[in-house]
Amino acid sequence: MSTTLIPIILAGGKGERFWPLSRKKRPKQFLCLDGSGKSLLQETAERLLELAGGWEQLWVITSALIADGVREQLPNLLETNLLIEPEGKDTAPAVAWASLEASRRHGKEAILGFFPADHWIGDRQAYEQTLKVASKIAAKERAIVTLGIQPSHPSTGYGYIEQGEKKASFDGLPIYKVNRFTEKPDKKTAKSFLKMGTFSWNSGMFIFRASTVLEELAAYAPEIIQPLLEHGTAAYPQLEKKSIDYALMEKTKLAYVLPANFGWDDLGDWNGVERLLKGKNQNVELATHIGRDTKGAILYATDDDEVIVTIGLDDIVIVRDRNVTLVVHKDRTQEIKQIVKSLQKNSQFKHLL
Repeated sequence: MSTTLIPIILAGGKGERFWPLSRKKRPKQFLCLDGSGKSLLQETAERLLELAGGWEQLWVITSALIADGVREQLPNLLETNLLIEPEGKDTAPAVAWASLEASRRHGKEAILGFFPADHWIGDRQAYEQTLKVASKIAAKERAIVTLGIQPSHPSTGYGYIEQGEKKASFDGLPIYKVNRFTEKPDKKTAKSFLKMGTFSWNSGMFIFRASTVLEELAAYAPEIIQPLLEHGTAAYPQLEKKSIDYALMEKTKLAYVLPANFGWDDLGDWNGVERLLKGKNQNVELATHIGRDTKGAILYATDDDEVIVTIGLDDIVIVRDRNVTLVVHKDRTQEIKQIVKSLQKNSQFKHLL
């Protein structure tokens, strides 16, 4: 049985906590957040290309709103490998529809991998090796393999996976049954998870045979898979918005976790940029900045001609993009999403989204 992976990039997210840089037609995955000149989507595609064996086997699923942006970002992507959802319904419908399409084209034994478009990976060689092992497991076992990231600190911003009994080892990497998935914990619980040593961060990356996931979706999420089987994307308006974790992973008995340690961050908000670039300077400066007595700041401007001037500020985020300037304390960046929701309700400000 082939263990060649068909990577499918999930590129429909909004990245609202990166507003005002992330907007409706320029979401987080289209942004360069590390000064490299490449967007998160471009970086994701680049590191999956070799595993896919070229552009013929690399897929992207996205929403109609930003499909043209994906084409612009990835000009080598085959049009037939760009799956366009009529509207975003979270990851469960995306995984279900893409798995159906891949099964039709490549057979039910095709090995599929789903990868968010907006993650940062540190050690590409270790990443590729881990995915090769995951593909072998998916080919040999009736398993839905998820990559669990070894925690480096008691994060309250990630979901966690508790590993159960060890199933086997593949190429020196152990694979465990999943005991449970846990939503974002409070600080005390996160510290206890680290102390126990059996918890991983939930990376949101999954590898499985098409037949395995389709059978499990039929068993646990028939309200999603059945309409897609019968009507294709015409079923989208009637589908409930659900994550793949909630619709399937928390219910299936075939979930396995492969602990991984290749340097990872989901860059959930502006603090992720600091984690990525910390150490270069006292402040993280992706802007022309003139500062006095300013510490622990994150500064970003899209226009090189604009200057951000600060005096006497600590732990602040300042983002300047076109017609919006955001100023927020680093401890409250999660609340940016609530500001975006408020703007959505007011027609006066919809041009800012």
